[in-house]
Amino acid sequence: MKKKLYLANPYGFSKQSKKLLYEFINIFNDLNVEVYEPFERTKHLIKKDGAWAYDLARSNLHDLEKCDCIFAIVNGTPPDEGVMIELGIAIALKKDIFLFRDDFRNCSDSNQYPLNLMLFLGLPRDGWEKYYFESLKDIKSNKKGFLGWTKK
Repeated sequence: MKKKLYLANPYGFSKQSKKLLYEFINIFNDLNVEVYEPFERTKHLIKKDGAWAYDLARSNLHDLEKCDCIFAIVNGTPPDEGVMIELGIAIALKKDIFLFRDDFRNCSDSNQYPLNLMLFLGLPRDGWEKYYFESLKDIKSNKKGFLGWTKK
């Protein structure tokens, strides 16, 4: 059965970044993973009257519950607050968690972790690096074993 991945990201807010978003989606599709991309999945909910926000948030929560994992793009200092909330929900739901950060700026108070240490609660204490990606090439090359997760 195909794994389901929730792609938490801020890229849907920018026309330029959407191109990069499609690169992620294509990589996961090539790995035979079903991608739940929140911007695409909820665009039909957005209405001009502004009464859509709650329904959109509930839809995202429902998608997170259905997915096997979350792959969160955590660029920025701090990373996007919506992505952080989605990660917190995924940690509480005990989903498999993968983090992506190609932002070179320091976003941590610790020398041990590249981000706020609370984000690493959903990753194994030892070997967390296998769940943390810094380039699209790392995902494509299966350098860290992401493909192994897709076949569990």
